[in-house]
Amino acid sequence: MKSLSPTIHCASSGAAAAPRAGTTYHTIAVEGLKIFYREAGPKDGPVLLLLHGYPSSSRMFEPLFAHLSERYRLIAPDYPGFGYSDAPPADRFDYTFAHLAQIVDAFTQALGLREYALYLQDYGGPIGFRLAQAHPERVAALVIQNAVIHEAGLSAVWEKRRAYWAQRADHEPAMRSALLSEAAGIARHVGGREPLEAFNPDAWMDEIAFLRRPEQAAIQLDLAYDYQSNVAAYPAWQGYLREHRPPVLVTWGRHDPIFTLDGAHAIANEAPGAELHLLEAGHFALEDRGAEIAGLINDFLLRRAPGFVRGTVAAERVNILD
Repeated sequence: MKSLSPTIHCASSGAAAAPRAGTTYHTIAVEGLKIFYREAGPKDGPVLLLLHGYPSSSRMFEPLFAHLSERYRLIAPDYPGFGYSDAPPADRFDYTFAHLAQIVDAFTQALGLREYALYLQDYGGPIGFRLAQAHPERVAALVIQNAVIHEAGLSAVWEKRRAYWAQRADHEPAMRSALLSEAAGIARHVGGREPLEAFNPDAWMDEIAFLRRPEQAAIQLDLAYDYQSNVAAYPAWQGYLREHRPPVLVTWGRHDPIFTLDGAHAIANEAPGAELHLLEAGHFALEDRGAEIAGLINDFLLRRAPGFVRGTVAAERVNILD
């Protein structure tokens, strides 16, 4: 009998070799909003739905587009308030994770997506787990990269967030200042590694420029405050993994100052048969190990979800849903 304990790996040199198919860029109307998304790969290919983190956008998935688009249909939306999607002011739009998940759900339905593997990074975690809970029959597999569903995964930096949740008005000025902090941006991408000169500052300075756009501070403050709803939902998401048992691949940048290695191990221990790869990378591991992660995803899906990759499972489920 196959062991259900997590398989744990350290960083390796594996990489996907498929050449890149052309990426296209689109907008679609979803619940009155213009939602921007990137897409690549065959229209009839198995779908990888890529859900980005804070304060990034679908742009963070370009390394995967470069390596996986020959076999898979990759779709990466920008959430409302991020990237090139509409960003209504916070006083006219409910910036909560439940609402963002609702928009992403409507987005998948607008594109007619019946089945997909989910790639969840940072904010993509709480959005994607809400999506998976709502439609477990659509989830062929989960790829979780530096996104947590256990309080053990929250590093010491979250103490400031907890203070903000407890007394928002008192701590909002400090939180607003932190949103624009170059030091925080460097930490997200570098994670204390040396020398700093080895890392392209465009990565964090582009984020800071985005966060300085009109209305952005209010949007991100609302989401930072609502993150406590995700912590409250962690037990339910753990239960989802135990009940539905989707194939789970955890790829984790070990130099992440935001989410701890304990969080990675906790997910792997929660999900029967999960595979865990610890990488020499930061919070945005695709920047450091994009080709390697692409190779891990391709190998994992071919072994653990072969019907999904061949399209047979999708065909069966279309018949059931119709």
